Amino acid sequence: MSHIQGIGQGRLRSIECNRMDQAVAGHRLPLPSWKLVLALALPVLVQQGLVFLVNQSDRFLAGHLQAVSPREHAVLVGNVLGSASCAESTGATAIARLEVAWRLLEMAHDRQIGFQAAQTSANYVAWFISCYTILVSVGSTALVARFTGAGERALAMQVTHQSILLAIFFGLSATLAAMCGGLDLLVDLLQLRGETADLAIGFLTPLFVLLVFQVIELAGIACLVGAGDTRTGMYVMMGVAVVNLPLAWSFCLGLGPLPELGFVGIALGTALAHTLGGLTVLLVLARGRFGLCLVWAHFWPRWDLMRRLLRISIPAGVDSLSLVLGQFWFLSLVNRLGNVASSAHGIAIGWEALGYLSGAAFGTAAMTLVGQNLGAGRPDQAARSGWLALALSGGVMTFMGLVFFTLAPWMFLLFCPHEAQRPVIEAGVPVLRLVAFAMPPLSAAIIFTNALRGAGDTRVPVLFTWIGFFAVRIPLAYFLTFPELDLGPLGTWRGLDMGLYGAWLAMFADLLVRGCFFFFRFLRGQWKKQIV
Repeated sequence: MSHIQGIGQGRLRSIECNRMDQAVAGHRLPLPSWKLVLALALPVLVQQGLVFLVNQSDRFLAGHLQAVSPREHAVLVGNVLGSASCAESTGATAIARLEVAWRLLEMAHDRQIGFQAAQTSANYVAWFISCYTILVSVGSTALVARFTGAGERALAMQVTHQSILLAIFFGLSATLAAMCGGLDLLVDLLQLRGETADLAIGFLTPLFVLLVFQVIELAGIACLVGAGDTRTGMYVMMGVAVVNLPLAWSFCLGLGPLPELGFVGIALGTALAHTLGGLTVLLVLARGRFGLCLVWAHFWPRWDLMRRLLRISIPAGVDSLSLVLGQFWFLSLVNRLGNVASSAHGIAIGWEALGYLSGAAFGTAAMTLVGQNLGAGRPDQAARSGWLALALSGGVMTFMGLVFFTLAPWMFLLFCPHEAQRPVIEAGVPVLRLVAFAMPPLSAAIIFTNALRGAGDTRVPVLFTWIGFFAVRIPLAYFLTFPELDLGPLGTWRGLDMGLYGAWLAMFADLLVRGCFFFFRFLRGQWKKQIV
């Protein structure tokens, strides 16, 4: 076993792209921190851009799906033509036929918006999936980074194996829970009803059935990021996007030999693409990359490493899942406003992801550099990396805010081409312009959340999330969104009845509060003494 491991490590260290890895490990003088931040962030930025492209492609498909089935279309055309032919003999029959046609058109308009409303909720659940993987990924990145910075490659490899084992466990557990009624319960809690609820359940089913591969994919990429390799994740996600786009379109529209599955086909394409991504990550790690190499003999639980990994990941996972719980609660309030508000909210959130995902790329760089520099005994350099990541991220996200404010109407028109969707545009443009002003505090929250995770400081930030969501966003959302608040024993209070815009004002306040909390937590520097 040691012989195989030695061969694998010797081959890996000969790869020319180890320049960044060598810099961190001390084989060369470190590059200036801003260059290291960019070197780590740019591949992830490309990866996040591809995620954004896939999500927007799916949303484009949902917004342009034919809302009338072939049978309904035949009835519609037959009634319109029939009303004209029988108009001379009996006006009553012609009117009856036109009424049927009009009801079909109204149903089609409602269904068109229903597709987008269902996709909004489904995308939130997909976000839950990403946050769920944090139960494995954050600890993996932090420990691999710390061991890599300390030159303990063997332990970094052991952590990678434990990460894959945990990914399999958590992935299969979530699939079992979803298939045993969890999806139905979740959709009901999100206040979706009728056909919109059925659409959301159908969309989410293939994602949960094949979830284990997505968790493996993200866990493996997290280990490689900890070792200083952000390029492999980019290449894998590029492949996922390249496969996802044609599969989603083909299953949705029934192109070539594939069946026409409509709305559900979009999700099936995504699930299959992540399946291939997970298998690719396993293949890359089996061949060896940046000092990490999978060996069958190491696929045995090491409870000491699992405890250390989960000691970091579980608080971060609780933080992220608390965030998702708050988001679900918030979304349920938006869904109570109707399908138009839900559709507008989803499209605005989709565009806002341009800023969020940009920040997440620099956050990944901050997490890696903070962890590796602490492992190498350079706390000041770790702090410098975090501040530089904030400066670069803040600049990019502020620019995104300018784009949102200027181009908001055209951004909505891309997904709302039909006249029946004009109310969605009218509701969504103001909130997208509002969130433009939230980009700087959101940048601070993202960067310093990741930087603190890289240091292993994952417990106190959970409190920041709880305060931001449950003491700021949710209470304000009730007050600003609805005309009345039923407070039980305290009676009924009058709200401001601002609808979707009020909900986004509450979101803005939450981002501002959390951004300030994380900023001052990082500034105080207690994370430098964190033991992992």
